Amino acid sequence: MSILRILGIICLCLMTTSFTAWAQVDETSPPVETPSSAVVVDTPPLAPVLDLDDPAIQSALEARAAADAAIAAAVREQAKAAEDRQIESGATSEGKKSFIPSSSEELKVLLNSIWQKILGWLTSLTFLAQVGAIILAYIISPLFAAVLRRKVFLFRDPPAADVKFKLVRDYVYRARLLLRPVLLVGLLTLFAVILEAIPIAGQSWLVKLAQSLAVVFLLYKVITEFIGNPLIRKVAIWTVIPLALIIVFGYYDDLIAALNGMEIMAIGDTPITMMTVILLLIFGSAFFKLGNYANAKGQSAIRSQDGLDVATQEVVGKIFQMALFAVIFILVLGAAKVPLSGLVVIFSALSLGVGLGLQPIAANFVSGLIILFDRSVRVGDYVVLPDGQEGFVEAINMRNTVVETPDGKDIMVPNTKFTEEAYENWTHKDPRQRYEVHFTVSYDTDLDTLEDMLIPEVLKHHQVLREPEMPDLEFRSFGDSGVNMAIEFWCEGVDDGPNKFTSDVNFIVWRTLRDNGIEIPFPQRVTHVKQLP
Repeated sequence: MSILRILGIICLCLMTTSFTAWAQVDETSPPVETPSSAVVVDTPPLAPVLDLDDPAIQSALEARAAADAAIAAAVREQAKAAEDRQIESGATSEGKKSFIPSSSEELKVLLNSIWQKILGWLTSLTFLAQVGAIILAYIISPLFAAVLRRKVFLFRDPPAADVKFKLVRDYVYRARLLLRPVLLVGLLTLFAVILEAIPIAGQSWLVKLAQSLAVVFLLYKVITEFIGNPLIRKVAIWTVIPLALIIVFGYYDDLIAALNGMEIMAIGDTPITMMTVILLLIFGSAFFKLGNYANAKGQSAIRSQDGLDVATQEVVGKIFQMALFAVIFILVLGAAKVPLSGLVVIFSALSLGVGLGLQPIAANFVSGLIILFDRSVRVGDYVVLPDGQEGFVEAINMRNTVVETPDGKDIMVPNTKFTEEAYENWTHKDPRQRYEVHFTVSYDTDLDTLEDMLIPEVLKHHQVLREPEMPDLEFRSFGDSGVNMAIEFWCEGVDDGPNKFTSDVNFIVWRTLRDNGIEIPFPQRVTHVKQLP
């Protein structure tokens, strides 16, 4: 309600200023001189035979030419006098009366003029007819809106979850809150046409003013109902609504002229004014919002192409993103009427910024392009970083690469790490990896039967591969408590992630040894007791 009160105060101030300017009478301005009426020469009808050499005719023609010359000289003299008065009036503009009265007498004169005008309105049938039309529209519009909300199912019932065109239906259902201001605007437009068509009324200026204010109210309702972001909603209310009020009261051209007159800088022969900056902000916000939406749709379409591998999809997606925003940048400059020669100035500023302190950002940007094009790191690879951290590559951005660790944490790695330092890429050219599980059996175990016992069981695991090598059992060392053995096997993917290959194979080994009665020895220590003499 505080915003509506502030807007109402703005409307009242603008209406008061307009009315004061209309009611003020400039008593110092001289009356407009009107040229004298044209001289009508009553000439008798010509004789069938006209003798132009007649002295009387020659004298009359000379008198007429002299009269025409005198009229022309008088007109020129009046025009020159009017121009001199205008120049003198401009030179002495400080002596003009202000809209704001400077004394009690001027205030009384102004109030009396306003009161007389109000009395004239209250006794005018055309004014009272317009007031009645506005009141009638204000009363009828909520009644019609309530009937439409009750009778039309699109406004009455919220759309179901599985209805067709649900997004459109949602917007239509939310638009039921706009029925009253829309009907108010429509009724005021209709009443304005009717009043102009009735001879006894003949005027509709007050109804049109109310119609313009109703359009402003409709804009306010649209902003509050359909803009969900609180910051954007506040910015729209405090920019769009005042601009609409300025347009309603006829100050738009003055505002545009003032903004165009505020020059900030110049690019060549083209001045950059405050209006240019405002246009850049408006078109930049709109175009880049559309650009983000188009980029999201384009990236989804590219990543849905099954004929492209993940790395190619990433490269094509980044190229599409850069090209899209380059085009949007040029469109924004064109819409704001900034000459494309200004790009030279912008790139010069960027070059200076890179030279002064943006080298790391530029280096990471170029490194990101190198990574994308040479495919040394691709989305989905499992990498081990120089500091020992490891994980899957989730995304390659222009400044950094996102690495997701097996425990779900994201590491933002600068792209220069992958172009300047050594790192491990487990899945660069082959996603298959070799793993080992270690176990110990007692010295009493028949080792020759272990391989035939364990390997078939390991092969039963659906993720254990037969290529490039079959699983095999290896004798590693003689331990303190038993014989140390190991099984080597190949799997596709990375362990300790969602697959856990080594854990599954360890279970297989433990169950097989248990079922066959093979002992897994505990640590043994031999204690010798020596009896002292």
